[in-house]
Amino acid sequence: MAQNDRQRQILELVRQRGFVSIDELAGHFAVTPQTVRRDVNDLCGQDLLRRYHGGAGLPSSVENVAYQTRQVLQHAQKRRIAALVAQHIPDEASLFINIGTTTEEVARALLQHRRLKVITNNLNVAGILADNETFEIIIAGGVVRNRDGGIIGEATMDFIRQFRTDFGIIGISGIDADGALLDFDYHEVRVAREIIANSRQIFLVTDATKFGRNAVVRLGSIAEVTALFSDREPPPSIRAVMDQNGVRLYVAEEAEAPLLPTRVA
Repeated sequence: MAQNDRQRQILELVRQRGFVSIDELAGHFAVTPQTVRRDVNDLCGQDLLRRYHGGAGLPSSVENVAYQTRQVLQHAQKRRIAALVAQHIPDEASLFINIGTTTEEVARALLQHRRLKVITNNLNVAGILADNETFEIIIAGGVVRNRDGGIIGEATMDFIRQFRTDFGIIGISGIDADGALLDFDYHEVRVAREIIANSRQIFLVTDATKFGRNAVVRLGSIAEVTALFSDREPPPSIRAVMDQNGVRLYVAEEAEAPLLPTRVA
């Protein structure tokens, strides 16, 4: 579900302060408390905020939203992001794709490609890509998480280290104001670190609700990625880190970058 401008500003205020009362928000926007409650309820329904007595705060930084809920949240935005990413992946490329509902949309968007070699620790991604008979799909070994089909653990990390791919496509649960990439599962983060270390280019795919979102485990910095694909521009503080480190930005609704060649040299 898309947010209106006021809801986006409410999200930003809560992220800045941690908690904001309904009365403060009503005064800030010069609307009634009932209007603010409707906005807050909408945002809570998307698991972007949490209702508390008299106001709203941030959702948990130690537990992610359930996988089934994440599949439908921001779905249209994720599909647009995925379609844009697919334009930047040539045929006959090799790539890692990690755990996440946005990376699963990328897998769907890649189905019209030919002769991709994909290494993944996501059973859902493997199942999606299996529909293209020209693809070679390699599934990492390790421990399967029942809740989302992700594969993690020491064996997964050892397996990833055997490859060096053209592209690593990774999702994330949150991006802090200083550009820190944040997630909820330490074991998942360790695998993502190996993907970053063993990819020539790193494409970070995330919808705009992840900007400023809290999560407890630090994966790294946005400075380490090659390009960010999102549905909106990031806040100025994150954009500044990107600009300082030459990280490209592709916004699904606003820009289409030129296509890469159809083959990898």
